[in-house]
Amino acid sequence: MAQCECLAGCIFFNDKMKERPAMGQLYKKQFCLEGDNAHCARYMVRQALGKEHVPTDLYPNQVDRAAQIIAAK
Repeated sequence: MAQCECLAGCIFFNDKMKERPAMGQLYKKQFCLEGDNAHCARYMVRQALGKEHVPTDLYPNQVDRAAQIIAAK
């Protein structure tokens, strides 16, 4: 898989994970670098609704929450 095109500007990793760098690295590896970013909750919301609708506190593994956000719009 190719690196996610959103990684460089992802607020979650460039702001939220500063306090938890080890967890951030695990998420990056799983969802952004080696995994399929289509399974990232943040990516799902961004693709469906646009960048402005991605909550800053949405973790990449919160797919159920992403589905709720998308369904609510």
